[in-house]
Amino acid sequence: MSETHRIAVTVNGVAYQRSVEPRLLLSDFLRQDLGLTGTHVGCEHGVCGACTVLIDGNSARACLSFAVQADGSRIDTVEGLGTISNLAPLQLAFREHHALQCGFCTPGMLMTCVDLLQKYPLATDQEIRDGLSGNLCRCTGYENIVRAVRAVVAQRAADTHD
Repeated sequence: MSETHRIAVTVNGVAYQRSVEPRLLLSDFLRQDLGLTGTHVGCEHGVCGACTVLIDGNSARACLSFAVQADGSRIDTVEGLGTISNLAPLQLAFREHHALQCGFCTPGMLMTCVDLLQKYPLATDQEIRDGLSGNLCRCTGYENIVRAVRAVVAQRAADTHD
């Protein structure tokens, strides 16, 4: 067994300190050590986007990051978006627009969308599609995902004009 390193991270607003091996992937740390299984592991090569989380507000592939690299960081996972009884607006839009089928890609899609919605105006469907181009979905054909994001953009615009 290799030596371990002590890390301190804040995940979904909760502070954690753990000893981890340098080779432990962030995705495995979140899933196995913290029990946050919403971060899905698909390709393990950073291609599919199912493992997308936010690290200090920026989307990142948890399967390409080591847990030790996240030391001192704020990490947000899909579990931090909302609860079953109080879904976040983006989760509600995914539900209302049938933006998921099997659900495997959904956590990564949601976290990517959170990042996109924080940083870009997403004024056109093409901008939304470009932003989601790094996340693969084998079920939906993406149209309903784009509709869901468009609905959130429209709601935010309406809220700022009220």
